[in-house]
Amino acid sequence: MNSNQELIDHLITTGVLYSPLLIEAFRRCDRTLFVPEKLHTNTYGDYPLSIGMGQTISQPTTVAIMLELLHPQAGEKILDIGSGSGWTTALLATAVGKEGFVEGVELIPSLVEYGRRSLIKARVKNASIDLTPPSILGKPGHLYDRILVSASAEDMPMLLLEQLNPGGVLVIPVGHSIWRITKEQDRRVSAYELPGFCFVPLILSA
Repeated sequence: MNSNQELIDHLITTGVLYSPLLIEAFRRCDRTLFVPEKLHTNTYGDYPLSIGMGQTISQPTTVAIMLELLHPQAGEKILDIGSGSGWTTALLATAVGKEGFVEGVELIPSLVEYGRRSLIKARVKNASIDLTPPSILGKPGHLYDRILVSASAEDMPMLLLEQLNPGGVLVIPVGHSIWRITKEQDRRVSAYELPGFCFVPLILSA
């Protein structure tokens, strides 16, 4: 694939991208803005690419699947854990629109700066990326409508459910599965598992 439109058409044709808000977000947030310049010839390949420090910009198919599971809506407040290149942060910020906001967190300082520069290149203003220590998961004490985690946890981190508003959704890889966790209005939890994926590990420490 040689263009952003070809990539989008591929994602739509394979059935992983279908929501109008997200299709428009992929159109406006060209992956080439988030890929290191030396890898620009591979920008539109449907596979992960290295962004340094042992981290990757995820495979577009995987990103589309996770964002469709998250199902962002206009005006929502979203937390993006492991923002990396800034691509998912930008996609989500575009989807929620100017009335919404996305807070990205990343524990590698050089990637925080990388992601911030990427947001500027993509002209995304309703998002931020902040440095967070591995001893803190998410932003305890804050509440979000949606939380996306882009690295694989060994076990389900229940602390993140405390950071969800009632009715909120958490999408997170655990092991080799992507989980969609919904915190119902009565605070009960429902879960859906989609197996068969591979992610970099979620780094946590006490």
